[in-house]
Amino acid sequence: MKYNRHAKIIQIIEGTPVETQEELADKLKDEGLEVTQATVSRDIKELRLIKVMDSSGRYRYAQMGQNDATLSNRLLTVLSQSLVSCDYANNIMVVKTLPGMAQGVASAIDAFKFSDIIGSIAGDDTIVNICRTEDVAREISSKLLKMKG
Repeated sequence: MKYNRHAKIIQIIEGTPVETQEELADKLKDEGLEVTQATVSRDIKELRLIKVMDSSGRYRYAQMGQNDATLSNRLLTVLSQSLVSCDYANNIMVVKTLPGMAQGVASAIDAFKFSDIIGSIAGDDTIVNICRTEDVAREISSKLLKMKG
């Protein structure tokens, strides 16, 4: 049952943009699968789905590759352990890290493949990310701080 549900989730997110867990639960129900929001939340974690910004500027669930998932777990640990602060001014996001950790955190940010980060420069304890817009810088900054915990 779980594997069928997981297969259906992958099919849904590859075929249509899904922005929220509730929206995914509704689409599963339309397919005849009765699920709770808690089940969908667990499935998202197990499938290692991430939210990415699509070409219209909206966030949607997408699947991470298997190699990406292993690497991403390690880099997420680096990010959560090393991130000190994150802020933005206009479309420029500045990330402060523990000394010597900027390269690792920059790799973690790159691994998330935020399509609206144009480029990054990492020093010893500071990363400068150039984003397409101020809204993107605000959104990604907020996400990074949530990942920090």
